[in-house]
Amino acid sequence: MARNDLSSVTTFRVLTILLLLLRTITAGHDYNDALRKSILFFEGQRSGKLPSDQRLRWRRDSAIHDGATAGVDLTGGYYDAGDNIKFGFPMAFTTTMLSWSVIDFGRVMGPELGNALKAVRWGTDYLLKATAKVGSGVVFVQVGDPLSDHNCWERPEDMDTLRTVFKIDRSHPGSDVAGETAAALAAASIVFRSRDPAYSTLLLNRAVTVFEFADRHRGAYSNSLRRAVCPFYCDVNGYQDELLWAAAWLHKASRRRLYREYIIRNEVVLRAGDTINEFGWDNKHAGINVLISKEVLMGRANYFSSFKQNADGFICSTLPGFSHPQVQYSPGGLIFKAGGSNMQHVTSLSFLLLAYSNYLSHANKVVPCGQTTATPALLKNLAKRQVDYILGDNPLGMSYMVGYGAHYPQRIHHRGSSLPSVSAHPAHIGCKAGSQYFFSQNPNPNKLVGAVVGGPTNTTDSFPDSRPFYQQSEPTTYINAPLIGLLAFFSAHP
Repeated sequence: MARNDLSSVTTFRVLTILLLLLRTITAGHDYNDALRKSILFFEGQRSGKLPSDQRLRWRRDSAIHDGATAGVDLTGGYYDAGDNIKFGFPMAFTTTMLSWSVIDFGRVMGPELGNALKAVRWGTDYLLKATAKVGSGVVFVQVGDPLSDHNCWERPEDMDTLRTVFKIDRSHPGSDVAGETAAALAAASIVFRSRDPAYSTLLLNRAVTVFEFADRHRGAYSNSLRRAVCPFYCDVNGYQDELLWAAAWLHKASRRRLYREYIIRNEVVLRAGDTINEFGWDNKHAGINVLISKEVLMGRANYFSSFKQNADGFICSTLPGFSHPQVQYSPGGLIFKAGGSNMQHVTSLSFLLLAYSNYLSHANKVVPCGQTTATPALLKNLAKRQVDYILGDNPLGMSYMVGYGAHYPQRIHHRGSSLPSVSAHPAHIGCKAGSQYFFSQNPNPNKLVGAVVGGPTNTTDSFPDSRPFYQQSEPTTYINAPLIGLLAFFSAHP
């Protein structure tokens, strides 16, 4: 647990007061509108043959032959960000977080629940294809050569770059990407349990098989596929957390005793207590502890009490005023962590703050943090402050969500958005011909509504709104996925 002194406690109290004041003096936000747009973004990231109800009409079918060179159908799924690669690791994490958003907050999504379910299913339909041969010891984890793709600036509809298929197998393991895929399938099985029982059963059964493969053939996929995945989605943190993460979701989805025993038996071996304030596509530790802690708070699983201790430690380490080197705040109040695409940390950590706040509320509990008490209300306010910052309550007075508010990023680092659409420019735009659009100072011609960009990456709350500054201006699916749960909650509890 983070230590504090008198000055830090005082700072924390001042910041808390300021946060509460901000709640009362701002005009508020249309969280329903932001929720609708945040889900709509996923339609702009779709790969494959688009459905008839596609709402972002400037997109067209793309990558409709993915997998053909390997003799499998790997069409569909999501492009992870502003490029045209389908990276399985972040796509699976995106699907897990979309599912968790629906599980915890679907009941307050109103008419947007149907669109959220479609977003989940677009991900799981692809993951089922990618794991169809897991019984033979093969899982497909990526489509597209990143070096070829990143050498071009072209629409997904025009792609003539290499669509190389990458896989893991018994001799070339990838417990991280396979574990995350198992987690995604298990979490989604809960989403569809009552809505589509047959599909739910298919998802859960596949999750079981994929987890067994991940656990039996241990290793990091970046060791097996280094050229293809590094430095893009290289596993820096190790594969151990994904095995625990998958087991936690399988336990939640199946209630099978073997997963409970697996978690207890492997808690220390797989380092559940490591980096407890990290959560994202590469590091699942904070998420593992918060997810498992729900059962402890409900009084059903005291054998998991150490996970709750870790979750409490995570909460204390994120409070403003508590000096912690891994979680800082910008002058404008934004969570800041070292590395690129800072908004991925903001949305993921805020989701955990809100989820844990709800678990504490139902259990009538609080978290003691030295001389300060983290109440459910305080945690909700902290999460809301982050959401409001994204939507415009920041020193620049701009929304970091495309299409929300009057002032938002115009030159996002995104190929399809920045190039003329097929309807506006039917002719093929070649690999290097797109460069003129990349370097143009003009706003993107196609609005990728709902896209949340990487945002400020330093502690000055500055933002360049320029395509070449990809760490700030590129949107990703794993920024938006946890934000959907946050926006759903605040739309019902403004």
